[in-house]
Amino acid sequence: MTFALRTEVDPASSTARSDLDSSKVSVVIPAKNEAANIAWVLKNMPATVHEIVLVDGHSTDGTVEAATRERSDIVVTHEQQRGKGAALQAGFATATGDIVVMLDADGSMHPAEISRYIALLASGFDLVKGSRFMAGGASTDITTLRRLGNRGLLALTNVMYGTRFTDLCYGFCAFRRTALSALALSASGFEIETELIVQATMAGLRISEVPSVESPRRFGQSNLRTFRDGRRVLWTLLRERAAFRRSSARPNPIDLTDQTRNGDNVVLGSDI
Repeated sequence: MTFALRTEVDPASSTARSDLDSSKVSVVIPAKNEAANIAWVLKNMPATVHEIVLVDGHSTDGTVEAATRERSDIVVTHEQQRGKGAALQAGFATATGDIVVMLDADGSMHPAEISRYIALLASGFDLVKGSRFMAGGASTDITTLRRLGNRGLLALTNVMYGTRFTDLCYGFCAFRRTALSALALSASGFEIETELIVQATMAGLRISEVPSVESPRRFGQSNLRTFRDGRRVLWTLLRERAAFRRSSARPNPIDLTDQTRNGDNVVLGSDI
């Protein structure tokens, strides 16, 4: 089955705009030892955000205290299982918004960009992913090694899943909460970002990319490990593809083209 990436902005109907105006936006921020960065992130949060969920992963530097000093209304949850994926899943379960935004705590993603994501969701997309490598996007943080790894994994993804993404290993994403019911997220580490996109693609959700600028983290060192996390992303791509093939081979498989009846499906053919 071939899926098409939709990057253009469809004119939103008055109904869609009205729905957006009444939608509650939750931002989920996984954090581990980000006390020096979290206040900057929270200070720059746009007014359109109704709820901020901080998922703390065994921080020992006062991250939670720094966050609550900046935003007394922040919702804090503690995740016992280690890893970004586990933290995000805990945050998704806690968030109450109609729209859920994934944002890093290190200051590399600017919260002001959230409005771009919301606008695309209002135009009818189910999931919007940031791209550092499409027109208008950039990264002043990514190393040559990480860039090459991302490029290779991106090319493999586009071949395996028939997509036309321009970025893969980047966690600035937003989606309609209703989209979660089509996904079965289980990744515990950084590969959660890839699992989310691949599963959304296989579920026939309408996906768009939006330009995003990635800056170096403001303070401290990243928890990302290039080779370890790259291998986990590769394994996720292969595992999800194999699972899709198995489900497609079962009697009376789900017809992905029937999953969205409102014109939002982007499935074009069947050659996977």
